[in-house]
Amino acid sequence: MADGIDYTVSRRQMLARTIAGLAVAGVPEWFSQASIAGERELDAQLPKKVFGPNDQINVGAIGVGGRKGGYRQGMGDTQRIGGQHGVKIVAICDLDEVHRNDAADYFGPECSKIKDFRELIARKDIDAVVIGTPDHWHVPIAMAALKAGKHVYCEKPLTLYIEQGKKLVKQYKASKQVFQVGSQQRSDQRFRLACELVRNGRIGKIHRVEAHLPTGPIGGPFPVEPEPKDLDWDMWLGPAPKVPYTHERVHGVFRWWLDYSGGNMTDWGAHHNDIAQWGLGTDRSGPVSVQAYGKGNNIGENCYTTFPEFDIDYTYADGRVLHTTNKGENGVEFFGEKGSIFVSRSTIRASDQALIDEPLPANATHLYESNDHHRNFIECIRANKPAICDAEIGHRSASVCHLGNISLRLGGRKLNWDPEKEEFKGDKEAQAMVSRVQRKPWAV
Repeated sequence: MADGIDYTVSRRQMLARTIAGLAVAGVPEWFSQASIAGERELDAQLPKKVFGPNDQINVGAIGVGGRKGGYRQGMGDTQRIGGQHGVKIVAICDLDEVHRNDAADYFGPECSKIKDFRELIARKDIDAVVIGTPDHWHVPIAMAALKAGKHVYCEKPLTLYIEQGKKLVKQYKASKQVFQVGSQQRSDQRFRLACELVRNGRIGKIHRVEAHLPTGPIGGPFPVEPEPKDLDWDMWLGPAPKVPYTHERVHGVFRWWLDYSGGNMTDWGAHHNDIAQWGLGTDRSGPVSVQAYGKGNNIGENCYTTFPEFDIDYTYADGRVLHTTNKGENGVEFFGEKGSIFVSRSTIRASDQALIDEPLPANATHLYESNDHHRNFIECIRANKPAICDAEIGHRSASVCHLGNISLRLGGRKLNWDPEKEEFKGDKEAQAMVSRVQRKPWAV
């Protein structure tokens, strides 16, 4: 048991236990029962054998946050993956000595403590890696892992900028490795139900989707501080520009700096824009234009640089519009000619409850089913099949977020985008922002 979660229960036991709770959150019993049937079908696809020592999946974790307080996303993912049947966490890598030691000690004395991710990736006994680093390190590490033949679980947002995502997708397709992006809402019954209802025309032709994200912080100017002895600051910066240390740049708050992340636009946007794209059926494509309005953090030197407030309109080729905003109730809402469906991590509801309660017909289109994001990653390694949120989907969802940030950074002007070529039309300044200059030797 890790993080209070009992990993010894079976998938069907877990699903059965949660049906009642999901019903309270708006998921009807017909959909939950269909999930159990889907789990039986998945069971039939997996190898029927007991996994002994020779079948163990050895995992190395790169970027683990802190187990005792602090920002801990990487550690949480590592605990959950390490809790799957037949999986062992054999190595921990983190540039923060305190986090590295704390995480490795959690997994026992046989777990190696490694500072440089290249040493971990080079190990022949490691089959897969979990990447929980700040965003600017995701793609360089993932590319190295794929080239070394490792399966990859990488936190979202997958990319820092669009061009590196294109290169990562190319490497992923060539590698044949399993790649799971940590957009775990795809493994939540509420979000899958909403998208299945929308994709099957339950609310008619969709004309608008709204993705409601949190408002980001404004902070700074922050003082320059001595580099901590237990953190390799230059390596932490890696491909990002060289700057003096301040603790408001590292761990959880890294996401409020454009050098390392994209604010809530990429943090929560990689979740909710991903669901919007899934419901629209464009999760391997994207919009054709973007126009943004927002408030930046231009309050001085050494301050947070991402946008705390934003209203962004993405228009798709068929005229449908995705509106992403920091206003309103956190979640995603689909609007169609016959009504609307709202979904979040706590509920699913509709303009008319019958839109949810009435079962879909037998010939309905069903989406990829996963009811545990970390288990899906491990099962896909064993079954040699794509994960529910592979590198291409993760790249496309992150790209939507990057398009919004580019429009914000250019003062909100409308930009035309070619989702097939993945380039801007007729705007050299915007096109230059699809890529970035990265410090050597870390440039992808």
